Amino acid sequence: MNGHHLILGELVDFITGKPLADTHDERYRQKLARLLVNHKGFSKREIQSDFKLKIRADQKKAIVPIDFVISLAGKICMIIKYGPGSLVTRHRSALAAARLVAKYQIPIVAVTNGEKADILLGETGKVHAQGLASIPGRQDLLARMQDFRITPISGKQAEMESRIVYCYEVDDSCPCDDTVCRL
Repeated sequence: MNGHHLILGELVDFITGKPLADTHDERYRQKLARLLVNHKGFSKREIQSDFKLKIRADQKKAIVPIDFVISLAGKICMIIKYGPGSLVTRHRSALAAARLVAKYQIPIVAVTNGEKADILLGETGKVHAQGLASIPGRQDLLARMQDFRITPISGKQAEMESRIVYCYEVDDSCPCDDTVCRL
């Protein structure tokens, strides 16, 4: 066993082609990757998987993964954060991460446990839609991009959002969680 995940063998990452440990969580991530490419119309080059987000809370630093970062026309327009269990408990952390991935507010934030999904509007944090089928596809995002407000994130707000991510993703993580890197 590695960390707190049962290792079932090895699998190949659908997006990158790299070998990964085969865990239950990774199987859900791969299911999401296939959904994004095969059913939502994104190309693999438009999807960055396992984005490493550097965060800080005072002198504490860490790197937390963002499962999928979707870019169209040179702008990040959606992030997807996977986590097992309850979705609502992951909303605030995912919204905070969406304010740190770029120097502007990412417009769409999807939180999923692989079976269900909540699609949040980055600017308001409101649930816009629910269900894996409601994750916006490429054409939907392209059509909506002109309506997205690209709101810059101030240094002070970024500092506060980083603290929120640290609290949820690092302080509240299982001590044997090997997906978070404490620096």
